[in-house]
Amino acid sequence: MAFSKKLLTRRNQHRGWRDYQASLPKRYTRKPRPQRRFAFRLFGAALLALVAVFALFGFIRNTGMPHSPVALSPAGEATEPAPTVSGPLDKEQLRQLLDEGMFSNLTEKDIALPAGGGTLHVETTLDPALQNYLLETIDRKNSRYVGIVVMEALSGRVLALAGYDRTDDLSNPCLRSEYPAASIFKIVTAAAAVDQCGYSADSPVQFNGAKHTLYKRQLTNKVDRHTTTIPLREAFADSINPVFGKLGELRLGKPLLEQAAADFGFNQSLDFDLVLPPSQFQISDTPYNWAEVASGFNRQTTLSPLHGAALAAAVLNGGRMVTQTLVERIADEQGQVLYRSSPTPEFRQIMSARAAAAVEQMMESTITSGTARKTFRGHDKDKVLSHLQIGGKTGSIGSSSQDLRYDWFVGFAGEDQGENQVVVAVMVAHEEFIGIRASDYARRAMTYYFANPVTKNAQPAGGGALTAARAI
Repeated sequence: MAFSKKLLTRRNQHRGWRDYQASLPKRYTRKPRPQRRFAFRLFGAALLALVAVFALFGFIRNTGMPHSPVALSPAGEATEPAPTVSGPLDKEQLRQLLDEGMFSNLTEKDIALPAGGGTLHVETTLDPALQNYLLETIDRKNSRYVGIVVMEALSGRVLALAGYDRTDDLSNPCLRSEYPAASIFKIVTAAAAVDQCGYSADSPVQFNGAKHTLYKRQLTNKVDRHTTTIPLREAFADSINPVFGKLGELRLGKPLLEQAAADFGFNQSLDFDLVLPPSQFQISDTPYNWAEVASGFNRQTTLSPLHGAALAAAVLNGGRMVTQTLVERIADEQGQVLYRSSPTPEFRQIMSARAAAAVEQMMESTITSGTARKTFRGHDKDKVLSHLQIGGKTGSIGSSSQDLRYDWFVGFAGEDQGENQVVVAVMVAHEEFIGIRASDYARRAMTYYFANPVTKNAQPAGGGALTAARAI
């Protein structure tokens, strides 16, 4: 497979040369006389025509006739021709072939991808019915960004990648990692507390003051008549900042928090079918910052919804994070398969099975008695949700400019009498008014998925409808 980068390099060189010339001091030049100006123009036109003739002759001589003609952009400018693609393709070549823009506003399972004068048929793992249902339910009035990811927990197959970005039609927030993780990072802190400090879901923890503040006076071991003592699962379910702040500052510290973040995949590219920016993690040498990081009380720790789904899947998979898959296979026009995803999912251990079981309990408490209880009220009597084991974690934080409110839900749902499990990760950036909340989207996704067994169990097909993607 050939991916020519000459044109891009040429453009960058030209751009740098123009910038350099523009920076030079302006020199005084004498204006040419009218008759000289006419002569110069005539000479220049003749020279350009001569160059064009030689260029055309050389092009035909070297290529016979162009097999892959240079494409023209809408503005009439020459662009790089679509590369010729031959298989089999490996994962790295797949990443060079695909990009985020191809999966924005996608409504079909398959994509028609122009390449090398032909068309490649890209078969995704998406469930079109679920994908379209979620796209149709997105609140575009009150949200700037929405990203909804639904994924099979065990296989890592992405079933929905429903995104909305008011500022850029080609951007899919499901795949972007610049959104503050907020209290979703408490999943990482809770797992580290179990693995590194011997905590369990029932371990007693104490805090003074309000639940959702993080004052330095709350970050001590002081116990008095105003101290509240609760199990760790309740602190997680209610997202109590001072409890997790104390875990970060007084128990884990900078080295263990750094190690936990690395284990959970922060500051690393996900092993995915597309090249994506990694979720970010920063921590300073200041103990109060350790508390901020551990509780999610900061904007420097960022997360993508796709990464959030991987974290939720690890909770169900005994602490193993599955490699996520979006592309099922790629075939050329003759039906020759150039790429096929591995039938066996790959895993990486990011926490112990004991920690995963404890976090699973904590996430279930979030649904029954914690911050998501209002959204999931009555789920135990719902004809669909009552047959499911459901867990989750919420998070929210304002943007630094205070014009957005980031709202998160990361969770899972699985059959009580069956093995089918999915994870859901939702990020919503609300503007002036709060529209549909992240936990509401998650409940809708779970309900629709488990209420539609035909689409749920559908296997990849070879001849589905095709959505045209841009030429590459």
